[in-house]
Amino acid sequence: MDPRTLIPHRSDTAHKGNAGRVFVIAGQRGMIGAAALAARGALRGGAGLVTVGVADGVEPIVAAKLDDAMTLPLGARGATALGPDAHEAAAAFAAGVDAVAIGPGLGRAPQTRAFVASLIGAISCPTVLDADALFGLDTRACAAPLVLTPHAGEMARLLDRSTDDVGRDRRATADEAATRFGAVVVLKGAGTIVSDGTRAFANDTGGPALATGGTGDVLTGVIAALLGQGLAPFDAAVLGVHVHGLAGDLAATEHGVLATTASDVVDHLGAAWLALDRT
Repeated sequence: MDPRTLIPHRSDTAHKGNAGRVFVIAGQRGMIGAAALAARGALRGGAGLVTVGVADGVEPIVAAKLDDAMTLPLGARGATALGPDAHEAAAAFAAGVDAVAIGPGLGRAPQTRAFVASLIGAISCPTVLDADALFGLDTRACAAPLVLTPHAGEMARLLDRSTDDVGRDRRATADEAATRFGAVVVLKGAGTIVSDGTRAFANDTGGPALATGGTGDVLTGVIAALLGQGLAPFDAAVLGVHVHGLAGDLAATEHGVLATTASDVVDHLGAAWLALDRT
């Protein structure tokens, strides 16, 4: 599969309302950067409107980091992490968007895991589950098309095996997880694998410059943006990992492998899209 053939092309009459509405549910005290990076990834992925749902007590901080996205405070007044009291407002907002991303920097406290479990059951639009949203996963309760984005350690926990086992045959592992969870699976790492249980794609962009905190959050946002623009889950994941990896390569060319940050990857997504369109 050539990812370039999947690039969405916007009509001359497009407006922000039909370019993809994305709802990012992420962040807690100490992890607000994850929410901002996922939102910025969604914006650079082409989403027309991005809203970040975040605990009420940290919403002003997240809002201050984002000029181009909106925020939605959730849960009890002053709360610094999400819990079941955020379900009603989050589910209501999710009903009006084209794609949802859940997980970056969300935390694994019991109340947060309960919130995620209940919300997954209420969402019907395509959804990316990443990082902390992968814990306690029960896809049987979810009617939405899902994209799961674990790294090797998270995959090992999902399948109850060691990270060495995951690494021995990454394609087979991704296939197994996709079949078990009824989802498109993105097994991150060198040569990221995308699988829907039948088809698989081995990515050839990206490298060690992506081995820094936050780059996975950016990827989550990019994939969610592509889902919001109407791409099927497998196609959105394939194109998302490819352009994200290319942005990492371009960032490393400018900053060096050791100095590249997740923000640098976001900042090079525009150049990555241009490079793909020209090749």
